[in-house]
This record gives sequence, C-alpha cells and structure tokens, in this order.
Amino acid sequence: MLDVLAITGPIYFVVAVGYACTRAGLFQRTDMRVFGKYVVNIALPALLFNALSQRSVAEVFNPVFIAAYAGGSVAASLAGMVWARRAGKSLSEAGIVGMGMSCPNSGFIGFPLVAQLFGPVNAGIALALAMVVENFVSLPLALTVAESGAEADGATRGERLRAALAQSLRSVARNPMIWGIAVGFLFSLAQWRLPEPVARTVNLFAAATASLSLFVIGGSLVGLQLRAFARDVAVITLGKLFLHPLCVLAAVLLLPPMARELQVAVVVMAAVPMLGIYPILAQKHGHDAMAAAAQLVATIASFFTLTALLWVVKSAL
Repeated sequence: MLDVLAITGPIYFVVAVGYACTRAGLFQRTDMRVFGKYVVNIALPALLFNALSQRSVAEVFNPVFIAAYAGGSVAASLAGMVWARRAGKSLSEAGIVGMGMSCPNSGFIGFPLVAQLFGPVNAGIALALAMVVENFVSLPLALTVAESGAEADGATRGERLRAALAQSLRSVARNPMIWGIAVGFLFSLAQWRLPEPVARTVNLFAAATASLSLFVIGGSLVGLQLRAFARDVAVITLGKLFLHPLCVLAAVLLLPPMARELQVAVVVMAAVPMLGIYPILAQKHGHDAMAAAAQLVATIASFFTLTALLWVVKSAL
C-alpha cells in the first residue's frame, strides 16, 4: 500500500498545497484561471506535441484505446442522462449530469497520475488519445443535449441541436491542445524533428504541466459550497468515479487486446474526477452550483478511489 500512496500521495499533496495557498490569501481564486490558461494554452499543447512527435504513428495511434474510451464514456454519459430524466430533471440538466459522469480531468489529474505509473511519454500518448475522444465525442454529446433543452427565441429543437453541434466543432477547432495533437501527429508522420534550441524550449514549457495543473485544481476548490444538492452530487460522483471506469474496463475486456500500459492508462483516465471547467460549462444553463458541489466532492473522494484502484492494479500486475 505504501508504494501506491507514493504514487497518489504527491499528486494530492500538490492539490492540497494549491488549496492551502489560495485559502491563506497567497493567491486569489481568480489567479487559478490565469494559471489554468497557461496550462491549457501553452504547457499541455507542448507536452502533447512532445509525446506524439517523438514516436512513430504506429506507436501513438491506437484505435482500441479510442474505441474503449469512447464506448465507456458514451455509456456513462447516457446512463447519467437517463437517470436525470427519470428523476424529473430538464433536458439541459440531464446533459450536465451526463457531462459530469463522463468527462474526466484527464489533463490536470489523469496525466500526472499515469505519468507516475508509466512515465511522461506514455502518459502523454494516453492523454492525447483521451483528448481526441473527449473533444470529439464526450463533450459535444453532453453539450448538444444540454443546449437542445435550453430555451431559445423561436428556435426549434432541431435548430438548437445543429447550433450546439456547430458551436462544439468551432470550440474544437480553436482548442490549442487539439492543435498540439495535430501538429505532433504531423511531425510523427513526416519524421520531422525540431531544431535543438526550439526542442529545448518546448521541453521547458511541457515540464511545467503536471505540478501547475494540480496546483490549479487545489486553488479552484476554495470557496465551493455543497448547498442543497446532496442526491445529485452523490449520483454524479458515483457515476464519475465508479460507473465511468467500469464501463471503460468492460470495453477493454470486450475489445481486442492492447499493451498492458494502455489498458491501465485508459481505465485510470476514466477514473479521475470531472474536468476543471465543469462548473463553467454548466453555468450557461444555470446548473453551476450543482456542478461545483459535485466537483468538490468527487475531487476529495477520488483520493481514496484512485488509491484503491492503483492498489488493485499493482496487485493484479
């Protein structure tokens, strides 16, 4: 168990330091958005580029990983939406519930965790494949459902669906991480290499990813309130930390085999709490308080669930 805590412990210690520094006033919660922008727009794209450009396409592109992650994510998302509708919630709220149960924080928590297990290069490849699914499947699905249930001036549901899909595609096209993946694949395919001074510069940016992203998670938790969302928070948290990885694991077992490192990585990616901007995405539809409460509980609970998961993985290996 101590060797497992040696993996999860440092990750959550950094989260705790981020929380403590922000709570003590050394940083403001709004500062976390600035740090987060740096990670999302510079550090993570650099890391993704490095992970992909330094290996062949055959080593990087893994359709089984993508199929397992996409299949498990869609299953978890649909389960959340069905529960929400049966509980009498609106279609927009069902979309937000589905998002919380199927869109993990793979960049800020998943990558550092997998990097502790298999090193930054393997973790970067797993992150890139996960990002493709999240940006082209999981998030567009949840946002489209949420948007289709929102009220619009005279717009039909079909029109709202088309508008939501178009907006999702525009967001993907502007996402620096997607560009990091695309350019990394291009360099891998063409077998290009950056000049040494440029490569070292990119390495410096990429090296900041893990610690700063975890620090941002901790600082962002300051001030979040549970309020009166106990049942919703419990369902979303259980769905994210248990149902999502179980759905992905089922897909891994049903699909053709892949490298053991990728089998573990895809399940671990699915087992981390929801993405950091979950409350921001929910804000447009008026469900940000519920999303923030679920994020707080899931992040705290994930220390125990991820530690247990890694203990099981290490015992099995």
